[in-house]
Amino acid sequence: MNSDEEDTRIPISHRPEWADVTPVPQNDGPNPVVPIAYSDELTETMSYFRALYLSDERSLRSLQITQEAIHFNAANYTVWQFRRLVLEALNADLYEELEFIEGLASKNSKNYQLWHHRRWVAEKLGTEVTSRELEFTKKIFSVDAKHYHAWSHRQWVLQNLGGWEDELAYCSQLLEDDIFNNSAWNQRYFVITKHPELGGIEATRGSEVDYTIKAILSKPENESPWRYLRGLYKNDMQSLVTDPKVVTLCLKVLTAKVHCVFALSLLLDLISHGFEPNQDLKTAVEALLPESINRDSDILVTVCSVLENMDPMRVNYWRWRKSSHHPQVDEGVKNLHIH
Repeated sequence: MNSDEEDTRIPISHRPEWADVTPVPQNDGPNPVVPIAYSDELTETMSYFRALYLSDERSLRSLQITQEAIHFNAANYTVWQFRRLVLEALNADLYEELEFIEGLASKNSKNYQLWHHRRWVAEKLGTEVTSRELEFTKKIFSVDAKHYHAWSHRQWVLQNLGGWEDELAYCSQLLEDDIFNNSAWNQRYFVITKHPELGGIEATRGSEVDYTIKAILSKPENESPWRYLRGLYKNDMQSLVTDPKVVTLCLKVLTAKVHCVFALSLLLDLISHGFEPNQDLKTAVEALLPESINRDSDILVTVCSVLENMDPMRVNYWRWRKSSHHPQVDEGVKNLHIH
C-alpha cells in the first residue's frame, strides 16, 4: 500500500459494512518478551482478518480484507491460504486475480507466497493462460535475468501447461544478449532434457556441442558453457573422452594462453579417464608451465602443476589430484545446476 493509499485509507472500524464484526486482537500472551511494534493500520487489519478467518466467512469483504492484509505483509501464508479458499467459494474471476498478483510483483517479486499463489491460479485456469504466464516471467527477467522464482515458475508452466515451441530460441536470445547469463544456460539444459519433442541429450548433442563450443571460444573465462558442455555428456564419459571436437576445443584455448583454467580442468578429467593427449596438446600445456617449475613426463602431473599456478584458490585440490591420480569428474557433469 503506497503513501497516498495510506493517507486516504478509511479505518475499518469506521466502515459501515464492518459494524457487525468484532475484531480479534493478536494474542502474544500475558508477558511478551519483545513485543513487535506493528503500525496501527496493520494491527487493525489483522484483527478484523482474524475475526473473519476464525468464523470461516467466505465473502467479498473477506476477499477485501485479505487484499489489505497482503498489502501490509505479503509474506503471510495464512492470509494467502484463506484468500484461495474465498476465491473458490465465490467462484471469483481468476483473471482479475492474475492482475492483482502482477501489481504486487511489480513492487516485490521475490516473495515466495506470491509465486505459490500465482501457480495455484494458473493451474486453475489451465492451458488458456500458458502464453500469459510465459510473458509474465519474461517481464520479470527484463528486470532481473536470474530471478529464481520466475525461472522456477516458467519451468513449471512448460511442464504442466506447455509452450515449449519457442523456448530454445528464447534461451538463445537471452544468451545472445548476455553470454554470461548462467540462468539461461540452465534453462537451455532444462529444455533439451525435458522438451517432449527434442529427443533428449543424445538427439541434440551434436548441434548443442557446436553451439557451446562457439560460446566458449568467444569467452573462455565463462564457466557456464564449460559446465553445459560437460552436462551434454552426462552419464556418458566415454563419449566426452572420444569426441574430437572437445579435444580440439581444449587445444585452441590452451594455445591462445588466455583464460585456460576451465580447459585445463576438462583436459585433466579426460586424461583421468584414459585419454592420451597428442604432442600438440602436450606442447600447449608445457608452454603454460612457469620456467621455475620442473617438467614432468606424466602429462597429468604437468596439467595439475599448471593449474596450481593458475588457480591458487583451489591449489590444494589440484595438489590432491596430482598426488592421487584420482578420476574425478566435475560435479557439473553429474548434476548441472548453474543458477
